[in-house]
Amino acid sequence: MRIPFSGIHFLCLSFRTGGAFTISNTAHQINEEIHDKEVRLISAQGEQLGIMPLAEAMAKANEADLDLVKISPNAVPPVCKLMDYGKYRFEQTKRDKEAKKNQRIVEVKEVRMSPGIDVNDFNVKVRNAQRFLADGNRVKVAVRFRGREMAHTDIGKRLLEKFAADCADVATMDKEPKLDGRHMTMFLSCKQSKDNKK
Repeated sequence: MRIPFSGIHFLCLSFRTGGAFTISNTAHQINEEIHDKEVRLISAQGEQLGIMPLAEAMAKANEADLDLVKISPNAVPPVCKLMDYGKYRFEQTKRDKEAKKNQRIVEVKEVRMSPGIDVNDFNVKVRNAQRFLADGNRVKVAVRFRGREMAHTDIGKRLLEKFAADCADVATMDKEPKLDGRHMTMFLSCKQSKDNKK
């Protein structure tokens, strides 16, 4: 069966050459992908083996049943290292997965209120914010002014300050209440995440 070639399709191959695998589409040039006349070679243990022709470096890689990997292509001559590239890639992927697992993405949750909010509604909003903060997220608290309420922005500021005081056990105020158009906003951050940074 013939495979049509449009100039865009690529085949990803892995084949064995002299005791080492050649893996296409890798981050480094390895084995037959290296075309320099000479290279500076480093052993698998990190020892400097000196500058030598590429053919000699390839022969050393084959003898040791390892890959020849170009680790510093911009050096003159380029630096290559003897290593088990498949194992290196596996360990790197494992490290990346571990780092991703430990990484915590902090979201910004928003709580909206009006200046004339009822006490019970206010308490519900505070509890919601405390829950968001307990999960390690930041909270943006916004008061929206409508019509004539714009003449009483001080009410909104006091409301936000009371909100911050009620969340003081679990949060610190990142930004003071600030008026932007018809909205006054402030940001709260979890105390725990602040302590971890320190």
